Amino acid sequence: MDDIFEVLSNFNFSGSYESHIPYGSGHINSTFLVTYKDNGAEKKYIVQKINKNVFSDVGKLMNNIFGVTSYLKEKIKASGGDENRETLNFIKTLDGKKYYTDRNGGLYRAYTFVSDSVSYNGVESAELFKQSGIAFGKFQRLLADFPADSLYETLPEFHNTKYRYETEFIPALEKNIVGRNDSCLEQIKFVKDRADYCSRFTDLVKAGKLPLRVTHNDTKLNNVLFDKNTNKAICVIDLDTVMPGLALYDFGDSIRFGANTAAEDEADLSKVGINLEYFRAYAEGFLSQAGESLNAAEKENLAFSALLMTFECGMRFLTDYINDDTYFKIAYPRHNLVRAKNQFALVADMEKHMDEMENIIKSL
Repeated sequence: MDDIFEVLSNFNFSGSYESHIPYGSGHINSTFLVTYKDNGAEKKYIVQKINKNVFSDVGKLMNNIFGVTSYLKEKIKASGGDENRETLNFIKTLDGKKYYTDRNGGLYRAYTFVSDSVSYNGVESAELFKQSGIAFGKFQRLLADFPADSLYETLPEFHNTKYRYETEFIPALEKNIVGRNDSCLEQIKFVKDRADYCSRFTDLVKAGKLPLRVTHNDTKLNNVLFDKNTNKAICVIDLDTVMPGLALYDFGDSIRFGANTAAEDEADLSKVGINLEYFRAYAEGFLSQAGESLNAAEKENLAFSALLMTFECGMRFLTDYINDDTYFKIAYPRHNLVRAKNQFALVADMEKHMDEMENIIKSL
């Protein structure tokens, strides 16, 4: 952080400064836990330096966040919930702005620390995964009436699988800039054989069957806070990618991340598959909250959304490999190819179990 005291002195915090320490495991923004004392009581805040190389229009980004969290607070309060814990509470600067710009052009935001909370980087049990489903389902339900088209699209075409195929994957094959096509012919064929998957959701949107909704777009387990005493989900965090989209994106990507029987870069593909117990647990949690707010087409495509989001992610890994690894960070050569093979193995296993997955959704 540049000048901590310059930054902190420009936010509307209560009490006197005590300390600040680096916090969390995020790779995009720099995050700090700041402690104040107010009449003997300890108050904690999160202060983040926003990565403006990733988020080019921070004003619109913060308008999204303030709009969504303000709406959530009112909904939670009206239903008798605790609006101070069940959503993030962002703090404005002393001059009423949503973020602070320091003398060096650094951009900072702040929100109240959610006390007695914990997060997890990996799915440790079906019950934990179910709780994350409850959190993201509740997020979807509470925002069901929010005007999604009023939000800024922070990452344009992010989950538009047809766009990913036609505008990114196919041109990458045609350019073949470092001659890698021959090393992944099987994976290229895998994608091309499933090209019709890519337009399924966009066609349903055009037909008016899938509505535009507020979506989180980064539904990893570590973006849910849990009560450290009960392990019940408290709220959803990391709202930078909140924008208009499909509820199916969030559901499908949660399953892709959490219900794979192996890590997404596991090279031994015999270990990769869909964990149906975890799939059921997440679906049960998600639908217990969001079920009544979803329409028939959304419910009918929940199982397929898991397959499509996994397919899309694998295609993006493969595209990046062909393009000489310019987007995703890699730990070793061919890392992106290993990731692509992993995701495609999960797709293939989902294809085998799609009837079971759809029957699970119907039973819920």
